[in-house]
Amino acid sequence: MAAPSTDFWDRDGDDTVTPFQVADTAVRGRVVRLSGAIDEILRAHAFPEGVSELVGEAAVFVSAMGASLKFDGKLILQVSGDGPLPMVLADYSADGSLRATAGALKSDVEGLRGLRPLLGEGRMMMTIDQGPDMERYQGVTPLDGATFAEAAIGYFKQSEQIPTAAQFAVGRLSRPGEPERWRAGGIVAQHVPAEGGARERGEAALLSEAERDAWERAAAFVGSAQADELIDPDLSTNSLLYRLFHEDGVRVFDPSPVRASCSCNAGKIEAVLARYSADELKEMTVADGAIEVICEFCRAPYRFGIDGRELKT
Repeated sequence: MAAPSTDFWDRDGDDTVTPFQVADTAVRGRVVRLSGAIDEILRAHAFPEGVSELVGEAAVFVSAMGASLKFDGKLILQVSGDGPLPMVLADYSADGSLRATAGALKSDVEGLRGLRPLLGEGRMMMTIDQGPDMERYQGVTPLDGATFAEAAIGYFKQSEQIPTAAQFAVGRLSRPGEPERWRAGGIVAQHVPAEGGARERGEAALLSEAERDAWERAAAFVGSAQADELIDPDLSTNSLLYRLFHEDGVRVFDPSPVRASCSCNAGKIEAVLARYSADELKEMTVADGAIEVICEFCRAPYRFGIDGRELKT
């Protein structure tokens, strides 16, 4: 077994999603710890502070839920609103690839932080993409709650009636002599009947007083998780779960890795450009006669000629 890393930015358990179960109850959840992955995503954009925090929370949430995919697909999260920030978008693929971004700002957001001040009234949409030959599943609900965690809880309450508790945190940390780097973390717990058991959802799934008590205790413990605990590089996932659930007991399962990875490539962009006429392509060119495209997710630059073909450097 390899020795645990002692690097501040590369601790065991970073960039992972770790499933857990509270004792032998139907309360199951996942802890997300993001370090290098979220720093790579957010540094590529240099969003205003409040926007970066929302994008980071979206990345944590989609990772927590996407890690439960049991097929080669993708979970896409889109949160849109009528505020100065029109949209936050994140997606997680079954192989652990994560990406996230935000829409172009409508106005100055200097000093604005939080879900409502930035997004205003809107909706949350989650899409399960099972591939080109399979039908997509999509759920859409009004944006509910004052924080991103409350909006996530509200989504499951409205769309699938699954009792849910969640806490998310995003922040920049540094050590002496080094620049700040982004970290993000979160915990999501749900009351989920075991496979083969009763499939009722919502309050109907809490069949007994013991189940209701177990869920209410677990939800309260999740709600007690502090932001600094969720992003502390010196606090392991196991230690965090022990702090929260040691009174009832918790089973921790093998984590799955997360990495910042974008699916953009020149071929996909060429396919889009092929839909335009020669005159339309000419209008897209810049001063040197090339067409420049920058990926909205990873900010990777691409250059194409007037014929829509990639220019090799």
